Amino acid sequence: MTSQTAVSALVVIPARMASTRLPGKPLADIAGRPMIVQVWQRALEAAVGPVLVACAEPEIAEAVRAAGGEAVLTDPDLPSGSDRVWQAVERFDPQGRFDVVVNVQGDLPTLDPALVRAALEPLDDPAVDVATLIAEIADPAERDNPNVVKAICGLAPGVRRARALYFTRATAPTGDGPLYHHIGLYAYRRAALERFVALPPAVLETRERLEQLRALEAGMRIDAVLVDTVPLGVDTPEDLEKARRMLSALPPPDHI
Repeated sequence: MTSQTAVSALVVIPARMASTRLPGKPLADIAGRPMIVQVWQRALEAAVGPVLVACAEPEIAEAVRAAGGEAVLTDPDLPSGSDRVWQAVERFDPQGRFDVVVNVQGDLPTLDPALVRAALEPLDDPAVDVATLIAEIADPAERDNPNVVKAICGLAPGVRRARALYFTRATAPTGDGPLYHHIGLYAYRRAALERFVALPPAVLETRERLEQLRALEAGMRIDAVLVDTVPLGVDTPEDLEKARRMLSALPPPDHI
């Protein structure tokens, strides 16, 4: 980003112990470190700003602090990760020093740090409220999989950025052309995140079970950046084993 459009970013990683498919996963060991510490490390490597873990339980905060990181305890009864992120931002930065908040999911231990940097790109346009990432679907099985969220974007050939018009679990759009897998990593303008969490759940958000539709229904602008790969989200024991294999081959960082 140029000096004229530079932003002051804070990366926040929401984490909680409750998980229906993999309980306690933030503390699951991956290559000798808890998963949440691995995610924190990837976010640090992006070098876009300070990294903060927003955690619902003290044991997560203890693990992060033991690794040298910063953590903020949030209300365990908050309804979503976005609410957890916003509460952590308010508690960590009441002075409003950071004008952009990057929400990185706490189950992405193999995240390429370049993806965090890419998510900031659309914010060079002051009309954009929220930025996110997409990747072209290559596996035909993903086209009809409702667990793979599709982003509807009018990307012309050779173009990497476009406005997100809709998000859906359905196979869309129709006709010839690529489909795009939405990657749930967001860069919010601070004011946009504050507005977003204050809004009530929206009709389409409830129907599709997709929180980002609340922002679109409220008239907020979301732009998406096309990237090459979808990061591995650890949701099952099989995902955890895959992440362990991927990270066990990497040398340990020398500053933790």
